Order: sequence, then structure tokens, then C-alpha cells
Amino acid sequence: MPEGTMILETERLYLRELNQSDFASLCRILQDEKTMTAYEGAFDDGEVQEWLDRQTARYRKWGFGLWAVVLKETGRMIGQCGLTMQPWNGREVLEIGYLFERAYWHNGYATEAARACKTYAFEVLKAEEVCSIIRDTNTASQRVAARNGMMMTDTSVKHYRGVAMPHGRYAVRR
Repeated sequence: MPEGTMILETERLYLRELNQSDFASLCRILQDEKTMTAYEGAFDDGEVQEWLDRQTARYRKWGFGLWAVVLKETGRMIGQCGLTMQPWNGREVLEIGYLFERAYWHNGYATEAARACKTYAFEVLKAEEVCSIIRDTNTASQRVAARNGMMMTDTSVKHYRGVAMPHGRYAVRR
């Protein structure tokens, strides 16, 4: 059983709350240049800590956030997936976000975790709609959203690290 508050279990994965002992695992993800292309580059240690602190603040405020994704077979944290409230075109939307260690890409883990989060959003949170907000160049994440039953509904431009980034909102209703 993984350390931390357990949220979800799938066939191959546990999803649980992140905690400070996950810092090194988060660094493997957030400090990888290729993984972080959609964020315009890798994070430094301070940015990783801010990311972790933001998730624990979300747990307190909303009861959810991005969760650690742990591979049942090994007990290793291989990514994060969860639900967050995100600003979108002047309103807040419930988003499924996912970010995985590159060594674990192309194994269906993101889709498996994202589908569990969609079920959680509809069954536990009683949400009417859930979405994933994805940069226009991030085709792998767009494919995960499609496999999660989502369709692109609208677009917007986010500004991050001085770069204008077109994003699409992929959504599915209950």
C-alpha cells in the first residue's frame, strides 16, 4: 500500500495525495526538459517545491488536486494525475491534468489514470463537466483526452514564461 492518503485505485495504479517525501520523484518529472516542453522548460528545485505546495493547498481548499500516480507492481511514483480548478476564459473549470515521468510514457498509464479521475469527478464530486486544457503542440496529451471521451470545445491563449501558448479545452459532460 502506498504512503499517503489513498484516493483511487485502478488495475495497475494507485492515486494518492502527494506529500513532501515525493519531492525527488517530482524532480524526476518536473526537471526533465522533454517532459516539460509544454511548460517551456524544466523547473528548478524552488519551482518543484512551489508545485508540491500548490497541490497540498488544493487538497485543503477543494479536497482534490494533482495526485501521485504509483505503479502497483513496483511501488514507484511514475507521474501525477488529478483534478484541479483552472481559470478558463473568465471562469473556473474542473480539469483533469496529467504529467508522467518520460520512462513511463506510451504504456497507457496516463489514459488509465485520467479515466479514473473522470469517474471520480462525475461520481464523487457530482460534476456536470470535466475537461483537460492542453497546449496546441501537445499531441500526446490530446490523444489521452480523446481516449478519455473528450472533444475539443474551445480555445484560448495562455501566457507563461513570456510565451503566448495556444491551448484547447477538451471536455466531456456527465
